[in-house]
Amino acid sequence: MRVVIAPDCFGGTLTAAAAADAIAAGWSRGAPAARLTTCPLADGGPGFVDVLHAALGGNLRLTSVTGPLGDPVDARWLVHDDVAYLESAEAIGLHLVPPDERTMACETATTQGVGELIMAARDAGVATIVVGLGGSATTDGGRGALHVLEGPLPRLVMAADVANPLLGPHGAAATFGPQKGADPAAVDRLAGRLTAWADEVAARCGHDPRDEPGAGAAGGLGFALLALGAGTVGGAEVVRVATGLDDAVARADLVVTGEGSFDWQSLRGKLVTAVAAAAADRGLPCVVLAGQVSVGRRQAASIGIAEAHAVAEHAGSVETALADPAGTLADLAEHVARQW
Repeated sequence: MRVVIAPDCFGGTLTAAAAADAIAAGWSRGAPAARLTTCPLADGGPGFVDVLHAALGGNLRLTSVTGPLGDPVDARWLVHDDVAYLESAEAIGLHLVPPDERTMACETATTQGVGELIMAARDAGVATIVVGLGGSATTDGGRGALHVLEGPLPRLVMAADVANPLLGPHGAAATFGPQKGADPAAVDRLAGRLTAWADEVAARCGHDPRDEPGAGAAGGLGFALLALGAGTVGGAEVVRVATGLDDAVARADLVVTGEGSFDWQSLRGKLVTAVAAAAADRGLPCVVLAGQVSVGRRQAASIGIAEAHAVAEHAGSVETALADPAGTLADLAEHVARQW
């Protein structure tokens, strides 16, 4: 059996490459005769630049920018041909905020650093800037980024990891605020600020993209980029093309993907959706190995997922899984491989 292993990163515990290696190691133990092809992926969030650099080559650059808490951070970005690929998480990622500071920082974190990266890419003379959105600590609606953007810009494209709007029950504050440390009162305050900000931007720009898919990505940074006229593409689709995933899948019998948490957000444009689509296009089964799974079988089947398995369940607990993320993921892969 020919198996393509194409996971995303696992929520701060494993990079996409490390997850692919762990799954491959376990699958080899469970099915020694299988022919494995690893294809680490990203959906616009953490790992976007690394995966594209590995796939495309190009010139990896480092720029000091304003981090989410206002302190300088070094952010990497990629230039390939005439395109710059930026990753918002490099500048304003949640991993840059210590866990014990997130409750305080969730209402003050700024997207300024992404604006500074865009300006650096513009000054490098590229024709197109692709901004990967996801994994941010921010919920400022892109206010910080817009504050530093000035002068003419090249073509902007936002590569979002989600299709959420800016406001409402599926918006940036309600959906992602709690993940960044916001309690219910803070979520309400953030939602109010985003509403006022959307009104201000719409009046200034004459364009109101608050309800457009992806406006809520990276804490509303997607909204700001859309207001600037940015085009939209799924981050997973950018990586799918760059890594040649479709070619690898065309030669496979089974596709295995994965991420930290396979939940309802996974069904709204996240990476597993793109991988499952690539498999479905060729009539192939797709299996998900995730840290945790909260998607039902019927929901998973609706996007082409044949099976979904949780590391935490196989290992016995979340704590056991987190104590050895690579080892427990490999053990799960070995177990699943024996069933195929």
